[in-house]
Amino acid sequence: MTAVADMAVAPLIPPLTPPEQGEGNGRRPGALRRPPLPLPDLPAAREGASVYGLAAIDVSGRIADRMIVRALGWGCGTRLQIRESAGLIVVRLDPQGVFTLTGQGHLHLPAAVRKWCGLKPGDRLLLAADPIAGVLVVHPPAALDAVVAQIHAAALGGEQHE
Repeated sequence: MTAVADMAVAPLIPPLTPPEQGEGNGRRPGALRRPPLPLPDLPAAREGASVYGLAAIDVSGRIADRMIVRALGWGCGTRLQIRESAGLIVVRLDPQGVFTLTGQGHLHLPAAVRKWCGLKPGDRLLLAADPIAGVLVVHPPAALDAVVAQIHAAALGGEQHE
């Protein structure tokens, strides 16, 4: 077994270097300087055009998020198709749709859809709009719980926390 004191650790601080010719930047002439620290590669900018929002559902089943509605280009009276799919609520523009945005521009979720997804007044929902496809996906708390549990399990090496 090797003692920690016997192990050499390379310095993490870059060595001082002489200033470049003509360099001033408010430093004393001839002062040594450190080169900038290397930066990690960051992920590229977002590729998607999705717009996200969080909104609470009221006692009447209405959701209000003007930014999402504006991003989708929907206005008051816009006809929509609303359906449940795999625990999510999918809302699409549909000229023959039986659902519409309210006069205030709120989305009213039908009682049947709220019941299928176990929604209660005050539940906060993740709204994910894809303006290019013209679709809004509403993520109820149960769906978010499942997604977050998977991501956390992967990030924590299989550990599940409740």
